[in-house]
Amino acid sequence: MLDGSQFNHTCQFMKSSGFTVTVNKPRLLDQVRTQIQTRHYSLKTENTYVSWIKRYIYFHNKRHPNEMGEKEINEYLSFLATDKHVSASTQNQALSAILFLYKHILRRDLGDLGNVIRAKRTRNIPVVFTKNEVGAIINGLTGTDKLMVLLLYGSGLRLMECLRLRVKDLDFGNMQLIVRDGKGEKDRVTLLATNIVPQLKKHLKRVRQIHDSDLEKGYGKVSLPYALERKYPAASSEWSWQYIFPSNKLSRDPQTGEVKRHHINESVLQRAVKRAIKSSGVFKHGGCHTFRHSFATHLLEDGYDIRTIQELLGHKSLETTMIYTHVLNKGPLAVKSPGDNL
Repeated sequence: MLDGSQFNHTCQFMKSSGFTVTVNKPRLLDQVRTQIQTRHYSLKTENTYVSWIKRYIYFHNKRHPNEMGEKEINEYLSFLATDKHVSASTQNQALSAILFLYKHILRRDLGDLGNVIRAKRTRNIPVVFTKNEVGAIINGLTGTDKLMVLLLYGSGLRLMECLRLRVKDLDFGNMQLIVRDGKGEKDRVTLLATNIVPQLKKHLKRVRQIHDSDLEKGYGKVSLPYALERKYPAASSEWSWQYIFPSNKLSRDPQTGEVKRHHINESVLQRAVKRAIKSSGVFKHGGCHTFRHSFATHLLEDGYDIRTIQELLGHKSLETTMIYTHVLNKGPLAVKSPGDNL
């Protein structure tokens, strides 16, 4: 297969030789996917951006984005805020997708978008489970679901950070794990709870059996980040690169077409946690991410330095971590109620 420069050179040679060369330009959304993959964005981001761009085009009756500009973008974003009542984060996500299209595909510099009606940004205090509530919910889980929640809470992981963990990311010797390509494409090191180690090692033995069985059947590969699969062709079959929480079944890689074993789908744990919360009698509106909030809050309650917690969580700004001081029973922003003196 010719690369881009070879293809262009061949076309030029054929034209100079009197041949007529017809090149079918890739469709707009295919170009979007290619550019996103070139920048190593996740498949989830790729699908989200493509979805928003399609909605933007359909909103304007399938007009080509090249025929539109600041006015049409403002109209669509204002529609999301006033008619659809989307959150500020959702509106910003749509804007990011559309700006990506104009900047990287259409090569257009957009002007002022200051007239757009912005969705109202709310600053919500995060829901946090008490230590007793965490215990009650975890006791309502079993097997792999329980192990994953123990990692969410014990290491302060986001859901997808947990699901994307690979065997090589565990460091039992130093009681820590490495989160690779977390939010903002940053790596970080966080702690590993001592009491989870025996369960985790037992779980890894079962995963190793699954991997060995896959290899015997001619499978055993996982997707690798960036261009590592081309650089190290054998790495995708190595034990160290396997997901700690693999899916129960093999699937076809949407980009390469190869049959591989991906990690568990996030909806599996989300449903299990919702059931466990309901059965535990905890009446807070929580989910998988609530365990990360609880991890940070409980560390603050135990007197740990907020900057250390910031590093463990992987927050870029200390201000983001400071929100957990608002939910403490004690701390720099806490006030004792005068009603306690009655």
